Amino acid sequence: YSPNRNPQDAGLRARIVLDAMEKSKFIDSFEAARARRETVVLAAPKFAAAPYFVDHILSEVRRHGRRIDADLIVQTTFDPRLQAALERGAAAGLSLAPLASETQTAAVILDAEGAIRAMIGGRDYRVSQYNRATQALRQPGSAFKPFVFLAALEAGWRPDSEVLDAPLQIDKWRPDNYGGRFYGEVSLGRALALSLNSATIRVQESVGRGAVRIAARRMGLSRSSTRGPALALGVDAVSPLELAGAYAPLVNGGFRIETHAIDSIKTVDGALVYRRDAAMRDVAASFRSVAALNSMLAAVVDAGTGRAAAIPGWIAAGKTGTTQDSRDAWFAGHVGGLVGVVWVGRDDNRPMDGVTGGGAPAIIWRETMRRALEGRDEPSEYRPHRREPDPVAVILDGKV
Repeated sequence: YSPNRNPQDAGLRARIVLDAMEKSKFIDSFEAARARRETVVLAAPKFAAAPYFVDHILSEVRRHGRRIDADLIVQTTFDPRLQAALERGAAAGLSLAPLASETQTAAVILDAEGAIRAMIGGRDYRVSQYNRATQALRQPGSAFKPFVFLAALEAGWRPDSEVLDAPLQIDKWRPDNYGGRFYGEVSLGRALALSLNSATIRVQESVGRGAVRIAARRMGLSRSSTRGPALALGVDAVSPLELAGAYAPLVNGGFRIETHAIDSIKTVDGALVYRRDAAMRDVAASFRSVAALNSMLAAVVDAGTGRAAAIPGWIAAGKTGTTQDSRDAWFAGHVGGLVGVVWVGRDDNRPMDGVTGGGAPAIIWRETMRRALEGRDEPSEYRPHRREPDPVAVILDGKV
């Protein structure tokens, strides 16, 4: 009978209550008649702007607070300002790079410790409650390539080390570059900036596919299991939230994190049900390798495929991703201590006409992160994020 979801039945129930109040002499007939004529005005719920986030924390509450028969107070990582920046940025980005009506988008913002600060799981929650930010598993395409180059950096390569970008054949597989152009001898930095498939695969085959899988898993991509050479091109499906978590070590100096939306759960009587432990899990990559990779990812935005994601006055580092036939388009990166991932695609996995990671996803990312950074100074190095007391979600009988 919530008037937000079912105003007709809520109105009928209200009339029954008014009739009962009049019959029981709590109000007279004039007060009852006046109340029946009054228009009911609904205030916006506190979490109206973040329904996908609320659904996500409810699923987490069920996991951490199972078998607890009590009303709960949940301390969350939600940041209303960043959520507003994400929603306004997505709307602005879509106005600049319109997408077909059946094309969906999902996005998430994390801090350096993996706390989920904002989330959208689709273009309209009223139309679809499916949370693509956490539930949709899609191929990341070239957004996976940073992990290939990380494996090379960990093996002693440098951003200026050279690799051949030329036609390549492995067994019967002949990968091509986007647009069919090859560049000859290029540096690792240029190969990543231009997202060159041939050069990336040669790097992978030199350092070893096993090394690439290990690097990806240490950063947080547990699904990286492909054994063939296509591993380098991001064929192992991930969710936007998982990809964001794997980019977080690039912000915090190389520590693997666990993405989380809940800091603690208590009963209304104060009994502790759950408290999140340390944010950092273990070392994912050396600080030197992370710094080198960040310089390469900054070049992607400065002069490569991610130029549309550039934010004036800030050093942004990120990577575009576009899968075969433009079935998925991504931009994943970080700026100002925040990680942002944007995905665009169709639920039925059909191709999109001309949509690439350097287009709509990069523009949405730029418009979102630009708003998220308003009023902030760029940090010179990672510092644990200090924030005001987090918003709380009060769970009463399973309802927020």
